[in-house]
Amino acid sequence: MAYLYLAIAIVAEVIATSALKASGEFTKIVPTVIVIVGYGVAFYFLSIVLKTIPVGIAYAIWSGLGIVLIALVGLVVFHQRLDFAAILGMLLILAGVIVINVFSKSAGH
Repeated sequence: MAYLYLAIAIVAEVIATSALKASGEFTKIVPTVIVIVGYGVAFYFLSIVLKTIPVGIAYAIWSGLGIVLIALVGLVVFHQRLDFAAILGMLLILAGVIVINVFSKSAGH
């Protein structure tokens, strides 16, 4: 269940961050409400995850997958392009998340 809750936290954070860009520095009400609710949901579910998964591991997965997902949202929704170095760096981040989940005894499986 912890990894499902972590996935919910990551998706909520990505939605909130995407809405943050759309909020116009908190001048647009609907995106601003999405930001507040999204981050609230994200941190609530992350707090549940931290009962089971060590904070360093949970945060590594959260931040790594969040970076990649928000970059994909930026590409698809906001038409932001990534250069080779950015793509390579994100692939290395994904590799790190995979190594943690497959090989680390600290991951709380």
